Amino acid sequence: MADTQKTEIMIVSGEPSGDMHAARVLQALQGRLPELTSYGMGGEALRQAGMEILVDAADMAVVGIMEVLAHLGSIVSAQKVLHNALKERRPQLLILIDYPDFNLMLAKKARRLHIPVLYYISPQVWAWRSGRVKKIRRLVDQMAVILPFEKAFYARHDFDVTYVGHPLADHVKATLGRDVFFAKHGIKAAKNVVGIMPGSRRKEIASMLPVFLKAASLLQEVHPETTYLLPLAPSLSRKVLEENGLDDYPVNVHVIEGDRYDLMAACDLVMAASGTVTLELALLQIPMLVAYRLSAMTYFLGRRFIKVDFASLVNLVANEEVVPELIQDDATPEKIGHALQRLWPGSQAHAAMITKLAEVKDALGQGGASNNVADLALEFFPRHQS
Repeated sequence: MADTQKTEIMIVSGEPSGDMHAARVLQALQGRLPELTSYGMGGEALRQAGMEILVDAADMAVVGIMEVLAHLGSIVSAQKVLHNALKERRPQLLILIDYPDFNLMLAKKARRLHIPVLYYISPQVWAWRSGRVKKIRRLVDQMAVILPFEKAFYARHDFDVTYVGHPLADHVKATLGRDVFFAKHGIKAAKNVVGIMPGSRRKEIASMLPVFLKAASLLQEVHPETTYLLPLAPSLSRKVLEENGLDDYPVNVHVIEGDRYDLMAACDLVMAASGTVTLELALLQIPMLVAYRLSAMTYFLGRRFIKVDFASLVNLVANEEVVPELIQDDATPEKIGHALQRLWPGSQAHAAMITKLAEVKDALGQGGASNNVADLALEFFPRHQS
């Protein structure tokens, strides 16, 4: 069994966003438990927070069946390293962050060793593979969820989980103001500003950027005084954007490095790929259109197995269509341009969406997710409870 005289935890995170959220939880725990020792799998954020890195998460960030098969040796090796650490060091608590297939395998090993498991950021079992709920309920002692509807979902499966609020609520804030942002990046004042946010992965850029740029060129015929803002993800170079049509359309596009949330806040309207960016925009109450294209096979399988009514997290949180979604064959420049025209600044639809996005922002909580998770973790350290 875990040694209750220790103050040790293992944290396992496999992706950059999870690494960031895990590091904030660790920092919150360190404020409560100054003697805390931590080790596990993570990236630079957890390393900077003081965790001993047993497995570098950068070696594990793979997606897709073929990539997983190619990295199977690394995955097996990582499981072995972490399993051995659980057996030999016996932490008082194992904290798992998202990354479900890998983490549920490790949770099973922790269960055999009688080491309690706190799972932060639920797998999207509400969207597909809901059968995993039974496995999660069997292996996880405490689940901390970040989307408000997840608590009710788990309750329907006889598992009482804790809604801690969304971690983005603490950090999605604009600091510069529109005029200062424009001056900093050498942008002239514009009548209307539209964001182009096609995602941060190369495949997303290849799929969505040309479509968004073509839609912008169509809008330019009706609204010639519009300025377009395109964030450059840290993982990408401008060359990737150029290879996918950046300079092929007569559109006034400014590519911006950094100041991500100030860029979003400077927009009147955004065309965005489906993903976390939609929640970031909702927290800033910026009206948007969501579009996405997948490979034909992925889309076919998704239609068969995914059990939710919406593609965007904003609509899932609201449980209604707050933002328009144009998916797959509907994600054409013409349909995107037409939908943006209906949402144009000054329209009734634009104002109505801002009101709805304020409700979504309220539903995502008032912040404090990292501290709330740290409080849950503290329950596994009875000697340190106040």
